[in-house]
Amino acid sequence: MQVQIHSGRFGGTVSVPPSKSAAHRMLIAAALADGTSVIRNFSPSEDLNATIQALRALGAGLEQKENEMIVHGTGGCILPPGRVVDCGESGSTLRFLIPLFSLCGSEVCFAGRGRLMQRPLDVYERIFAQQGLCFQKDACRLHVNGALRAGEYSVEGNVSSQFISGLLFALPLLEQDSVLRIRPPFESAAYVHMTLDALRSFQVRAGFTQENTIEIPGGQQYAPCRCTVEGDYSQAAFFAVPAAVRGGITIRGLAKQSLQGDRVLLEYLARCGARFHAQGDAIRFEASELTAQTFSLADCPDLGPALMVLGTFCRGTTVLTHAGRLRMKESDRIASMQRELRKMGAHITSDADRVAITGAPLHASGSLSGCADHRVVMALASAAVAARVDVCITGAQAVGKSWPDFFDALRGCGCEVQYGQEPESPSERSAVLQCSRSADWE
Repeated sequence: MQVQIHSGRFGGTVSVPPSKSAAHRMLIAAALADGTSVIRNFSPSEDLNATIQALRALGAGLEQKENEMIVHGTGGCILPPGRVVDCGESGSTLRFLIPLFSLCGSEVCFAGRGRLMQRPLDVYERIFAQQGLCFQKDACRLHVNGALRAGEYSVEGNVSSQFISGLLFALPLLEQDSVLRIRPPFESAAYVHMTLDALRSFQVRAGFTQENTIEIPGGQQYAPCRCTVEGDYSQAAFFAVPAAVRGGITIRGLAKQSLQGDRVLLEYLARCGARFHAQGDAIRFEASELTAQTFSLADCPDLGPALMVLGTFCRGTTVLTHAGRLRMKESDRIASMQRELRKMGAHITSDADRVAITGAPLHASGSLSGCADHRVVMALASAAVAARVDVCITGAQAVGKSWPDFFDALRGCGCEVQYGQEPESPSERSAVLQCSRSADWE
């Protein structure tokens, strides 16, 4: 799908969707609980649907009623799935659930699409090898066999916090205690704290005893819970950046005391000179003159594409450090954003772990590629809106991965959005068919 965006008008109020990161964690904890849990303010997306289907294969019952998800938990009993566990393109689904599914005592096959199986899984591969367990991966599938054991785990802290979270979900169910030692540098620590917070909500004990050491008592049981998913700061960025440039936008639904690492969004905008004020969960932006700053992405990699757009509207050169993990997402987000923003006139350079953006006027572009990456699509749309230029973005359906209603939200703020079909190349069709077949139930 392609979209044409005409962004002459931009104003009003937008409500951000519920946090995908928080919802994943609540779903998993609820599926392990001994009883029925209710997750309020729940909004589906492709990634969350992948987790829902996987948890059903695990033995949990899940049903959505309006904006609530009702979860009938397994009581910690992990059933052999009896079919391929299709994770779609969701790295969270795959990395969170590998340790849990290992506890079923049977071989489990995970399937993925797009770049999912090319994204790093080395942390688990080493752990499984150390314990003499099967871990075999190809382009579209992963086979594991054998249950992880309680004990001491040493995990790299600079690849993905999702490996740490995956172990945190599984280890409390084992009879013996476990210890997680995180080897520095420890990046995206905020996401680990989100996982620990979700565990506490479902009455599971685990916590830091030293800066990089987490102790997890064994023999625990998840208890059912009623919880509410807060608004998503990473998605808010795609409206906050053009709002900081043009003003006239109110963003609703962001919790002031959030544990999300991406909550630094407002701090980063303020450092650039953005003017906004908050009242309750509403943040009202005024048009601002912005000045370049240096930002670390160590704890907020998902803000990378939006901050690259921000840099194009700042006087001077904005520098993003600790950016290397952006190269291992649904696309190489550094290369994708650099190539597509340059089509609009941006001055942007990069190396392995750093991005520099020098402010420059953006112009209209006939065709931009969304690179099969939801955050790239939304970032390019936000760049067009901020610059008041018209663009065409191909592969726009990628937003379904995290915010299916993104373009409706843009329309709600006055932007004109027109949908169209784009031709599918033979190579794209072949790749889709190959991975789709690999995910068929067996």
